[in-house]
Formats: sequence, structure tokens, C-alpha cells
Amino acid sequence: MQNIAVEQQRGHVLLIAGDAAVRRRTVQVAPSANLAALGVVPVPVLLNSGVPCDTTYLDGARDPNTVLTRLRAAAATPGPLLVYLSGRLSVDRRTRRLHLCLAGTTTASVRYTGLPWEWLATELRGRPAALTTVLLDLAADKAAWPLLQEYGGLPAAPCAEVYGVVLPPGCSGGGEAVSGYTREWIRHLRSSPGRPGNLPLHALAVGAAALPPGALVLPTARELGARVPREGLREAAGATEDGRGAPEPRQRAAAPQGAVPPLPDHAPQQAPDAGRETGGDPRLHLHALATEGRHEEAAALAQSWEQHVLRTCGHASPEAVQCAEIRADLARMAGDFRLATRLWTGVGRARLARQDPDAPEVTGAAAGALYCWTQLKDRAAAAETGPELIRLLRALPSLDPRHLHLARRRLDLLQDGRPDAAPRLPEPAELP
Repeated sequence: MQNIAVEQQRGHVLLIAGDAAVRRRTVQVAPSANLAALGVVPVPVLLNSGVPCDTTYLDGARDPNTVLTRLRAAAATPGPLLVYLSGRLSVDRRTRRLHLCLAGTTTASVRYTGLPWEWLATELRGRPAALTTVLLDLAADKAAWPLLQEYGGLPAAPCAEVYGVVLPPGCSGGGEAVSGYTREWIRHLRSSPGRPGNLPLHALAVGAAALPPGALVLPTARELGARVPREGLREAAGATEDGRGAPEPRQRAAAPQGAVPPLPDHAPQQAPDAGRETGGDPRLHLHALATEGRHEEAAALAQSWEQHVLRTCGHASPEAVQCAEIRADLARMAGDFRLATRLWTGVGRARLARQDPDAPEVTGAAAGALYCWTQLKDRAAAAETGPELIRLLRALPSLDPRHLHLARRRLDLLQDGRPDAAPRLPEPAELP
């Protein structure tokens, strides 16, 4: 493709809302709410470009050919392109092809009423990757999730930069409101100094979205660690022009909820020096370390960071709760399910003290605690951490009562000294 000066190009933003992802009357992803939230963000900020731009909203479309026509027109634009897709993924059981469900799509009609996923790659083929971004906020149903696990991810256009998340079936998402990933993407667009690049934005959104256990993140933490340049990490952390980290929150306006203070220059020596290469915000480095199996380094850095946050913001602050969430996820990745259960349970109690019992952050913490508790093989550890978990689950009216019943039964059997008789508890994809 002939290179054209950016100033002479015309861009395009295509926002597509598929069918809502609902499981047992619980809304995982509400695509219409996501599009409404993105619609108030200035288009140049969304596109990260000041070129003239066309914007197309598709909400409630029922005909896949209508979506294809809009997608084809957007792909033909010579300038930068952003395609956002939100909704439910399903599978045509006969052909085993993934589809984005549109309004009115059912399991029986997905072949005829859903958008075949390969159409996205076909239409974007040949576009320059530097000018093409695909942003995803999706949930997979029970038919699609095993196929995604078989693929090891979500097949996407090789000529596009793809960022996003796919929730497992049954996990709590954003309720009737904006999904956590999209909400955090927008928040960081507004709160970060300047306009961060898409990759740092994605990393920050994933770190703050309180995703349920097992959620598929694109790109993965390993890919993030390999792809994010040092300058991009500094940009994501809000570093100043002289290369030092941004001022601590008490030296600037009140930080938005979830904006954890950067690691200070006087952090303890046991915190890896590589953490400061992220501009003082070690979230990307923490997950990259854990993915590489360097769990002790990740834990040391996370603990040092948490101590700084506690001193700066206080033990009851939202920032402290987010640090506990990060430590809980690191413990899960390290296989320390006892610590992960305790941390997730504590996060659930802390959020419940401030938020509604049906808030996705509260139910997500409970789901994380329950999942980690089911993985505990040590009888004493399971019996020790079980009572606090049960108390948390009892406080959540939207929880499927079967999960509480099974958890209580397992705890009773463990306390009676009969661990072999403990019932099978649900996997994370089955959690409400």
C-alpha cells in the first residue's frame, strides 16, 4: 500500500454492539451501555489521531450482511481505523465457527444471524497494522469457551493490533452498566496526562478492571512484557518529561479510584530494579514476572508497592484494596491458593463495606475467593479459610444459592475429617 501522509488521510471509528451476554439473568456484557459510554469520548481521543474522521455506530443490528457492509466500508478508509466490538461469542455447532451474536441471535440460529468471526480478518486483511486497531469487550458462551481454549486465544486479523478481554461463561461482568474493561479504558483515556498509546491503555485497563478468574486477555501478560517498549511503559505510568515518575497522589489532585500511586524512589532494595523501568507503576512488570514463573520477585515487588500505598493513601483506601486484588491474583498464579483465598475474601469484605452487594467488583472478588478455595488440597488450610469465605458468600444475595450450599457442605465435611467425601465445587466458568 502506498504511503500517504497522515495529514492527508481520513480515519474511521466503527463501534459495533452485538447481543448482550446474559447468564441466569445476570448480565455479563451490556454492549449498548458500552457504546453509549464510548460515544461521549471525543473521536480524536478514541482514534488517537487528529485527522478528519467518520464514525459509525451499529447497535441492535440483526442482519450480519449489514454489519459486513459497514465493516467493509470502514476497512476501505485510507487512514487510521478503530473497530470496537462488544457482545457475546457463540459457535455454530455444525461448522465449529465462532460468531459474534447480533440482536436476536439464538444457539439454533447463530449460523444465520451471527457475524462469522473470520469476516473480521478477511475485511481487515491488507491494511497496515500501524493504522488498524481492534478493541474487544466480549463474553463467551458455553459452546464458544472450549473452542477459545483449544485455539489458545481468539483468532484475529494478523494485520491489526488487537486488544481486549473475553469473559468465561457465567462470570460476573458489568451488570447493566458499562463493562469493567471498557469503563477503565475510558477512565484512563480521560485521567492520563496526554493520550497514552493503545497498548499502555490496554495494560492499565486490564489491571484495574477486576476481571473474573479465567478471563482471556488479549494480548497476554507474556506478550505485554515482550511488546511494551520502555517509553510506552513510562507513558502508561504518567511519567514526567524528565523521566521521573509522576508526583505522589498527595502532591496532586485526588487520584481517581483505582489509580494506584507509583513505586517511590526510596522503595526497599528487594523490589526488582526492573519495576522502576515501568515509570514507577509496576503492574505490567508484576504480571510479566508471574507469567514467566518468577513468583518470588513478583511477590516482593507487590509487597513493597503495597506498603508504599498503605503509607500514602491509608489502609481503607480504594488504592489499598486494588493492591490487595493484585496480590491475590499473583498468589493464584503462583499456586498459593491459601493466600489467594484469604486475600480475595478480604477484598470482598472491604468492597462490601463501600459498595452494593451486587456490584461487579464485589461479586468478582467473591468468585475469585471461591475458586481459589476449591483448589486448596490442604485440609487444614481449607478448613481455616472456609468460615470467612462462607460469611462473605452469605452477604451476596445475587449469588447462586447452590454455590453457597456446596461450599457449606464442603466445609462441614472437612471439619468432620472427611475430605474425600467433599463435593465437587464449580469451576470459575460456572460461577455466577
